[in-house]
Amino acid sequence: MKNKIEDKKPDSVVYNPETQKYDAALKPYATSVGAPLITATDTIAWKNRSINKVNHKVQTKYLELKAEYDKMMQEFEYNKLIFSAKFSFEPIIGEIYHLYKRESGETFLSIIGPEQCNFNTLGSFYLNVDQIWEKI
Repeated sequence: MKNKIEDKKPDSVVYNPETQKYDAALKPYATSVGAPLITATDTIAWKNRSINKVNHKVQTKYLELKAEYDKMMQEFEYNKLIFSAKFSFEPIIGEIYHLYKRESGETFLSIIGPEQCNFNTLGSFYLNVDQIWEKI
């Protein structure tokens, strides 16, 4: 029986003991002593650029969603204010109405424009087809 040390090939010889073949040509990398040096690519710069891009994208999307949320909440508050106001008529879709506040703190909706009266105006609103009030 041969000694394991005697079976060991030099490092420069590419031999696969499992297949019992020389398979240097099958390797995806250079195997000869004179082959160019294999160096690992520095990926830190690429990672940092990618991290910055992802962070920027996430931050931009967050700001868009926050702006949309703030707009929705403002719309909700306006609608809550108008629906809690007093008015003695049925608003017509597509028309503009004006919201006023009395000295007592009570709010009311009117068809009379702010330039035609001296009421404390809170704003003018448009009733859209979804029955949602939009400030104009």
